[in-house]
Amino acid sequence: MPKIRFHKLAAIAVLIGFAAWMGTGEFSSVGSAADKSVTTDKSLTTDKQADAGKPEAAKPNKAEAEPKAAPRTVAVVTPPRKTYARAIRISGLTEADKRAVLATRVAGVIEKLPVKQGDRVKTGDLVLMLAAEEKISNVENARQLLVQRKAELDAAERLAKTGNLPKLQLDTARSNLTQAQSQLDTAQAELDRNEVKAPFDGVIDRIPVELGSSVMQGGEVATVLKLDPVIARGEISERDLRYVKIGNQADVRLVNDQKVTGTVRYISRDASAQTRTFRVEVAIPNADGSIPAGMTAEITLSAEPTNAVMLPRSVVTLGDKGDLGIRAVGKDDKVAFFPIDLVDDTPHGLVLGGIPEDARIIVAGQELVKEGDLVKPVEADQATINKLIGEATAGTQ
Repeated sequence: MPKIRFHKLAAIAVLIGFAAWMGTGEFSSVGSAADKSVTTDKSLTTDKQADAGKPEAAKPNKAEAEPKAAPRTVAVVTPPRKTYARAIRISGLTEADKRAVLATRVAGVIEKLPVKQGDRVKTGDLVLMLAAEEKISNVENARQLLVQRKAELDAAERLAKTGNLPKLQLDTARSNLTQAQSQLDTAQAELDRNEVKAPFDGVIDRIPVELGSSVMQGGEVATVLKLDPVIARGEISERDLRYVKIGNQADVRLVNDQKVTGTVRYISRDASAQTRTFRVEVAIPNADGSIPAGMTAEITLSAEPTNAVMLPRSVVTLGDKGDLGIRAVGKDDKVAFFPIDLVDDTPHGLVLGGIPEDARIIVAGQELVKEGDLVKPVEADQATINKLIGEATAGTQ
């Protein structure tokens, strides 16, 4: 009998084992598990349908299952309203109302210099005169000739009345008188060109020449300033231009802490191409000349009064659109946002406009809430408000 090889025995053993496993039926457990899963899903669906058939009162309440968060407590205040005038502060400097650099109209040697630096002059006062002996002589000769021509005309008119002088000779006498008058006017004008006179009331600020010195035609000989009124000049932004009008009162604080009051007399209608600002001039009475030109000044312009409230700086916040404003609590205890109009910035707080009269403004906790949130408003006590204002004041020092 031939021997059976080992690998054949192994194959027979595996075949017998596989047949035995097939006989157990365990391979059907996968399908059975799927059937169980389907059965379970069907039972859940049946439960849901049963719940749907139940009345609403019998269903479980999710809101009761999840407790609602309590409204956040915020401190609010209803500030008193007052009438404030918008204060627009700009930097500037003082300058003379008028400034003239006097110059000679002809060349010559200074013969008269009756003024010195710092002297006050009136319109037409002599400031300087050049030597003009020849011109003075010409004026005198022309004046004498004019007297002679007048006498000749008088004689000619008397003779013409008696009929002893032809009419042609009378006309010649009249022409000679007119010519003599013209010569006198010309000589006097030439003499006047040697004089330099004050063009307006003011003060002599600078005299760069000395008596006896020689000057060329057009040479600078003196500077005259009109300092009453003195002008405070500054530049106002295009946003604030609409709040200022000619004739408005303005306060000016000089660099030496001197405070004066003036009136807006000029507002430019042409903006600077570089800064987009407009020139503003404030006229300040300066009868004694105590305010010099060229001094640094802070100009405070007062606009039309408006209804506003004063609040600490900490109440100002940013809205959803990035604009500045305040958050307030409405009648329904929900947060609302109101854009503000900054009227003034004082050491005691901000003066704000554009806020409704009945608004309860949030002064503590405004950064922790947003528009539409339901909050619990609590009136802020005066100590809290004073603390906020004190902190804002300290922050500006």
